[in-house]
Amino acid sequence: MECTEIARRIGSISDRVVRYRLNRLRKKGIIQIRAIPNPHAVHFPVAADVFVGIEPGQVMEVAKKMMGYDSVSYVACCTEENDLSLQVVARDNLELYRFVTEVVARVPWVKKTTTLLIPIILKDVYEWRIPVSVCQDSNTSQTKTQGKKRSESPSAGAKKRR
Repeated sequence: MECTEIARRIGSISDRVVRYRLNRLRKKGIIQIRAIPNPHAVHFPVAADVFVGIEPGQVMEVAKKMMGYDSVSYVACCTEENDLSLQVVARDNLELYRFVTEVVARVPWVKKTTTLLIPIILKDVYEWRIPVSVCQDSNTSQTKTQGKKRSESPSAGAKKRR
């Protein structure tokens, strides 16, 4: 969505202000602006969560290897029975099966895999929003901090002494 459209929808700010705020959020690492392909739209309709058990001390080595595969869209370390969580996309169930059994399971230090087929994704990671309560808390904190900075600034003190 363009900055002019965002400004129009908000109604009380200019597209220049929107651009400035977006750039500030990007520089702070709060948001990333990226094109995210939809696997279904590019003929990868099969998705699965694959949990991987790994030999102690080798988790990061296996994780790095998994990150290199095109069909792996997500890699995360986890706790308890499994050491890694992967999301894998495929063109069909056979391709998924072969990837898990012939590729993932054969990586050195992999002890076990558990695959859960995902028939429907109801909310994907890119649809997550910052909770409104966090935004409100942040605005309240900023207002208090800005108020302190103004009253503690040297120019504010100089005005009081005059």
